[in-house]
Amino acid sequence: MSKKIVLIEDNKAVRENIEEILELANYEVYAAPNGKKGVDLVLKETPDLIICDIMMPELDGYGVLHMLSKNSKTSSIPFIFLTAKADRTDFRKGMEMGADDYITKPFDDIELLNAVEIRLKKNELLKTEFASNAEGVNDFLNQARTSGKIDLTKGDRELENFKKKQMVYTHGHRPSYLFFIVKGKVKSFRMNEDGKELITAIYKDGDFMGYTALLEETPYEDNAQALEDSEVMMIPKSDFYALLNSDAQVSKRFIKLLSHNLVEREEQLLNLAYNSLRKRVANGLLHVYDKYKKNPGDKPKLEIPREDLAQVVGTATESLIRTLSDFKNEKLIEVSDGKILVIDENKLKNLLN
Repeated sequence: MSKKIVLIEDNKAVRENIEEILELANYEVYAAPNGKKGVDLVLKETPDLIICDIMMPELDGYGVLHMLSKNSKTSSIPFIFLTAKADRTDFRKGMEMGADDYITKPFDDIELLNAVEIRLKKNELLKTEFASNAEGVNDFLNQARTSGKIDLTKGDRELENFKKKQMVYTHGHRPSYLFFIVKGKVKSFRMNEDGKELITAIYKDGDFMGYTALLEETPYEDNAQALEDSEVMMIPKSDFYALLNSDAQVSKRFIKLLSHNLVEREEQLLNLAYNSLRKRVANGLLHVYDKYKKNPGDKPKLEIPREDLAQVVGTATESLIRTLSDFKNEKLIEVSDGKILVIDENKLKNLLN
């Protein structure tokens, strides 16, 4: 199904030329000769994209953008300004009001079509439903990482090899990178006043980490340490900021996802405080189990030190070992050579109810 575009342009020759270019590229185009008719057309057609001139009689492009941004039905539609002016103040004003892109006349066919394609791709990203948790944030970054001009995980990025138990970053240090786990596993953890560790997350191949401190522009509140020999891509924070700042809609969606992720993290900590030990161990096992899976149907053996698993659960190592022994006797898990195999995932999940 072809994408629908509303074009608002008062110059007839320019309008017809753009219409022809877009229609040849198989877009469905609806055109309006001024801002007022353009707003009515957008409300009627609900297009996938709006291209709008700035300097027009009756209602200029800024007025069009203002009116559409106040309407929940049209506020998220990608908006490209089209103008003969090259003044930087016009550019800043348009982007500050929420425009997604800005094309200055004269332009060639390829420039126009590239801008349209990029905006439509980004809009598809924003329409995608992502889980409101750490996995959702990671999926979002994965889809956004090659969005537009920013490629977060391009091939010439700096790669760092971390040995097992080597620190990736430490509490109190200011962030310089967004981290992408190419290979291996990394834990993030906090220390309490008594010096005991609580693991807050486990990251695996394909996961991003360190984005919270970058977004808040604050020092790390936790530590990150390699659980096994790991290869980590170092993405400069400037590129992470560029991804967010280059697109207001992408930035808003990411922050919304991240806020859900933080709420989920708080709920996880509350569960650690108030759930029974059996529930906490079951929940911790299932959490780590999911991290070790390469594919949904996999049944990996968990090769994780009991001390680390105890830190995930938030209990003493001795208490964890006793509970694992109970689970083994109940045939929920098997233990061989120190490795844990979950043999009845559903019964473990039932313990959480």
